[in-house]
Amino acid sequence: MPSLTPAQTRFLRGQAHGLKAMLQVGGKGVTPTLVGEVNQALEDHELIKVKIAADDREVRAALVTALVESTGAALVQRIGHTAVLYRPSHDKRQIVLPRP
Repeated sequence: MPSLTPAQTRFLRGQAHGLKAMLQVGGKGVTPTLVGEVNQALEDHELIKVKIAADDREVRAALVTALVESTGAALVQRIGHTAVLYRPSHDKRQIVLPRP
């Protein structure tokens, strides 16, 4: 996934504002099953929120980084226990990003 421009990130943050968290990373961390679920959610919706159930800030950051690297998604925003991920769909693009 190519990096997003500041204008594209701002646009995606606005789009994600009303979304509810679709998935939750639990105590087992980033498992192959979770990666499969996130990949399917990204293919279906392109923009998703993921809840991270870890108390330590460094652990949350490491889990988000592992999830982003394993799915090939772009990290749009991370606030507290919630991360917003974006990856364009291969089959049905729904979100049209502003030009870079």
